[in-house]
This record gives sequence, C-alpha cells and structure tokens, in this order.
Amino acid sequence: MVMTPAPDVFDAISHPARRRMLDLLAEGERPVNTIAGNFAMSRPAVSQHLRILLDAGLVSEARHGRERRYRLAPAQLSPVRDWLAHYEHFWNDRFARLREHLEGEPKA
Repeated sequence: MVMTPAPDVFDAISHPARRRMLDLLAEGERPVNTIAGNFAMSRPAVSQHLRILLDAGLVSEARHGRERRYRLAPAQLSPVRDWLAHYEHFWNDRFARLREHLEGEPKA
C-alpha cells in the first residue's frame, strides 16, 4: 500500500486565490456561495481551491442543511509562522541598521 503524503501548507497557500479565501475566512465562517461571490471564477473552481485548503487542514467544513460552510483553522498555519520567524532576526537587524543610519544623518 502506497501512502500519499499529507498536503503541504506551503503548497496550499501558494495560490493567490487560496490566500484570499483564507483572508475572507479570517473574518468569520462563510458558506461556499458567499466565498465564490468574491472571485471571478466558477463555483466548482472555488470548491476545488477550498478542497486543497481543507486537505491541508487550513479550513474546516460543516454542513448546515444543504449548505457547506467553511471556517479558518489558524493553528495549521504554524509551519508558516515558524518559517517566517526564522527570518525575523534578519529583518530586525536590517531595520535597526536603517534606524541607526537615519538617526545618525545630520538634519538639514
């Protein structure tokens, strides 16, 4: 039996439409039709993107009657946060140098 690897969070957020969907869901739970109304693509295409986010664990899905509602699962973004934290030192260092440079310039 061949095991397929779990979808990668970075792959899931690589598409701009999926990042926008996460932004919308960060504001609160939404039905698929409401999400689809924010995109110039078909509802089946939106559903495919949501499936990728669902498979990566970035969203959860609940049925309410005939409607499917999606909700952000922010804890699953921790690999992205951890990866970015690795570079935080780099940016903090660069901004500190810029501040020192700007504060050291004589004012005209």
